[in-house]
Amino acid sequence: MERRMEILRAIVEDYVATNEPVGSKVLAARHGLSISPATIRNEMAALEDEGLIIQPHTSAGRIPTDLGYRVFVDRLSTVKPLSAPERRAIDKFLEGAVDLDDVVARTVRLLSQVTHQVAIVQYPSLTRSAVRHIEVLSLAPNRLMLVLIADTGRVEQRILELPRDMDESTLTLLRSKLNARSVGKKLAALPETLKGLEEEFTENTATNIRQVIGVILEMAIERSEERVVVSGTSNLARHAPDFNESVHPVLEALEEQVVLLRLLGEAVDEMKVKIGHEQENKKLHSTSVITTGYGPTGDAVATLGIIGPTRMDYPTSMGAVSAVARYVSRFLQEEI
Repeated sequence: MERRMEILRAIVEDYVATNEPVGSKVLAARHGLSISPATIRNEMAALEDEGLIIQPHTSAGRIPTDLGYRVFVDRLSTVKPLSAPERRAIDKFLEGAVDLDDVVARTVRLLSQVTHQVAIVQYPSLTRSAVRHIEVLSLAPNRLMLVLIADTGRVEQRILELPRDMDESTLTLLRSKLNARSVGKKLAALPETLKGLEEEFTENTATNIRQVIGVILEMAIERSEERVVVSGTSNLARHAPDFNESVHPVLEALEEQVVLLRLLGEAVDEMKVKIGHEQENKKLHSTSVITTGYGPTGDAVATLGIIGPTRMDYPTSMGAVSAVARYVSRFLQEEI
């Protein structure tokens, strides 16, 4: 069985490198398997019976199936680490980002350039984020600007007209109490965190405080439409021969935000690889998707990944996706 899996690995690696069906003589010559071409042919026949490889044309060599790629990926013991120059390039690329929009824009470009595939990056979810700071600024005696800053760098702000004027001492006390209760807490927990806060103020200011709390909770509610950014769709043209009929169905799928959100799925720490017909969307059956979560505190608050043809260098691509996610998570933690 191990010998058969070694032959499968060799077939995958050769086919990814050459885009040509792989024959037994080539395997024997290139990979030092220490077995005869006849034995290799027998093992290839067994792999074909198991649905792991197919012969696209009579008298041609073999190519991996979706199931063959799946077995190959599942048996990977390690992914290919980035080189030192690549790691320095990532650091330099992210250096100088000024806000979350800038981080996401740089990340999606970086990921597409490193992998030469289509990159997809989801904006961090507010409900999975925690409060970094709440600012309350006076624009007029009865007008406030409320700013909610999450630990993922997301910033929400609102202008609030108050029923009554608010003096500076009350404003200072409110700002202090809001941050004392909220900083470090998940935004989804704010309704419970801020419960009863108005009772800590005088009766004639309670109405104002309730309105402030109400607006802050509105800001913390998840937006109905998540944001996803895509880069590198031109890379699909580089792999046009890998798509069964046309690259257009893939491009059509990538234009739909709902499809992209489903591709990215829930933000989880472990890496996911979906190959070919494992995709729910039929337009993507000629593609593979590699995704992983990222976040500033060790908890995944969003997902990033790549999409490309099933004939993909999985060890290198998985290593790149994992590395970029780690760098972005660290950068969000330190800089934003």
